[in-house]
Amino acid sequence: MKIKIVEKNIDLKELIRIGAEGFGDMVKGVVDIEKEIMAIGGELHADEEAILLSSGSKQEHLWGINLYPQKKGEEFIQFDSVINLKPSQGNRSRGIENPEIQKRVKEIVERFIKT
Repeated sequence: MKIKIVEKNIDLKELIRIGAEGFGDMVKGVVDIEKEIMAIGGELHADEEAILLSSGSKQEHLWGINLYPQKKGEEFIQFDSVINLKPSQGNRSRGIENPEIQKRVKEIVERFIKT
């Protein structure tokens, strides 16, 4: 699967196409809450994370998500990734425990993808 760095709006149909090429109904993504960009379409969150790190992102600002382009509302985004395990930042699970970080991730995703 080809990883795409998202820095401008993408069409929901494109997100559906990316999902169909990979996991079917789901697209993995990593959001950089500092640079306000994201990478999507990788087989692993770690692959997307590596692309963002190589382009200057910092580990502490990267958060993994799963997008479900066929779903709406709260079901559209899932905060679940191994890369979210960041005990030094107080995040001790695969989810994003900090509500402020969740909010930032949602805002960035919603800015780029109109559902």
